[in-house]
Amino acid sequence: MSQHTSTWGRGPGVTVTGPGDVYIGTQLQDSDKPAFRRIAEDQLHRLRYVLVAPPRMGEARSVLADTGTVILDGAPGIGRSAAARVLLHEHHRDSGVFHELLPGEEEELSLQDPALVGTGDQLLLDLSAADDRRWAAAQADLPALRKAVHEQRAHLVVAMPTRGILDPGLQYCRVVLEQPPGIGVLRRHLRLHGVPPEQYLRPDGTVTGFLTANRPMREIAEFADLVRRARETGQPGDGFGQWCEAAWRARNDGRREAAALVTKLREAPQRALMIAVSMLHGAHADVVHRAAEQLPSALGPPSEGDSPLQHRDLAERLLEISATATLNGQVRFERLDFDSAVRAPFWDHMPDLRPHLGTWAASVVELNDPHVVPVVPVVRDGLVARVAGEYLRTGRADGLGALIEGWSTGGTSRPRLEAAVHALTCGLADPVHARAFREQIYQWCAKRSLKGELAQVLVRVCADVLATGHPDQALVRLYHLARRERGTTRARQALCELVARSRRLHRVLLDRLAHSDFSPANLGIFLQASDPELLTQHTGTSHTLVDEQCAQGSLTTCWHAVLAELPPPQWQAEVRRWFHWVAVDGGPHGGLLLDLLVIGSTSQGVWTGDSAGHMGFSCFGRRLWGGRSVK
Repeated sequence: MSQHTSTWGRGPGVTVTGPGDVYIGTQLQDSDKPAFRRIAEDQLHRLRYVLVAPPRMGEARSVLADTGTVILDGAPGIGRSAAARVLLHEHHRDSGVFHELLPGEEEELSLQDPALVGTGDQLLLDLSAADDRRWAAAQADLPALRKAVHEQRAHLVVAMPTRGILDPGLQYCRVVLEQPPGIGVLRRHLRLHGVPPEQYLRPDGTVTGFLTANRPMREIAEFADLVRRARETGQPGDGFGQWCEAAWRARNDGRREAAALVTKLREAPQRALMIAVSMLHGAHADVVHRAAEQLPSALGPPSEGDSPLQHRDLAERLLEISATATLNGQVRFERLDFDSAVRAPFWDHMPDLRPHLGTWAASVVELNDPHVVPVVPVVRDGLVARVAGEYLRTGRADGLGALIEGWSTGGTSRPRLEAAVHALTCGLADPVHARAFREQIYQWCAKRSLKGELAQVLVRVCADVLATGHPDQALVRLYHLARRERGTTRARQALCELVARSRRLHRVLLDRLAHSDFSPANLGIFLQASDPELLTQHTGTSHTLVDEQCAQGSLTTCWHAVLAELPPPQWQAEVRRWFHWVAVDGGPHGGLLLDLLVIGSTSQGVWTGDSAGHMGFSCFGRRLWGGRSVK
């Protein structure tokens, strides 16, 4: 990750497709609409808009519609992952959710497990980078998976390894996508960025030279974003040719020029300002100045200095490092994308500096400055994304994980927690390190003793980011957080909101609870997750969750444990809710709900009615209403 990236649909629902700043917008606040649904929809809408359909996309559409499964083959870099997501989005229905299958990851369901597929789900199995062993294992499981997909009227897209061998029996599902024309891809991205068509439709030598090579879709998207940024920061008289030339120079010469400047300027204040500008590129001059002043103290005890009146002014110092401040006070390097080029030599060749930059970044996001507070995504998230990007670019996912944990513990503030959320989101969005961060989140949620507000950070990331493309993994991690939380129910609430949007996930959670140790925490989760309204929703199908025998078994098992293990004050309210629902809204399911509750209670010696479904009860009723007789 050599540059900050603007991402639109990969990993946990975020796809890195070009340079620019990552503003994923995961905040520590509630919303009327669950954030993971909002983020997923925004990303897919943008992806559909920007995708230039590769040749044979129509054939892939037909195969998916006819068989429920399509296996995409093709050369690396042609956009198979984006095409797969668009194909699946075209089959989106309210009764299903999108999720990427991750065979082999911690507590991930087997591809042969029918519980993996829900009614109307859209499933992506991306094995484009799999080795021969993983691909052979997945192919062995595909018949069972495709059977479940067919039965649930779901859709499955598989991206197979390039040069992989496909079983003859699956050849009819295979479509070989070809690379779309590079000029069409570039123009689509430029149109998305608001470049006028009369500009990019003109022939340009720089564009022709860039596209002469067989560029992957990612590189074309990155070049288009550089052109966009050159347009935004260029001179008033510049046109498309100048923007493309600036983009070309930034892409090819920036790193070398930045390294030479860092070597030339050796004084600590000069380098502190360079780092501040590169990490806060586009921020107000006041913010950059204060951040540069704070950086030396983050490296150690401040030394006695001269009077501020003796210091050179900021404009002079900016000029020295090839930066300038605009009329509205925004500080930028004069050359396009020079900020990312400047960060590289400091990060690559001064490893002792890295941990101190994390401490410094935390102090900057907590600045009580009017130029920071109103534009939090621009300043705070931009800084965090750049720090995270350098950790990821240099393969130090462990260092970023330690930084996130440090930001989340020990006297944390709201800005610092938001920074931790955004940094973890960046880790999950990185195509190389996403799996490591999913594993790290699992270890935190299931096995580590969490300090400070790390649990709060994990709840938000699981609910708003991981759930976007990996709802099963989000469920597992939220479940572990919910069963371990004390003094709060944030994880439990997020878990129940997640399963409320998918009957399959609701079924999976009930089954997990029915096979749990029936601790008070697990039974508390059950009481909240057994909302009769959700159990009796049709959600686009002919039957409800409570109609399914497996769900009925989980419900009676858990009710049995609740009535046996918990004192009445902890379950009375939920039982009353069941009775109220039966009396007011139960409809055809009223008797069944009573049956399940009665069956769960009979072995506890609390039910004295004539039979299941009848209201003749006394002992259970007295316990339910706190000892009062029932009229």
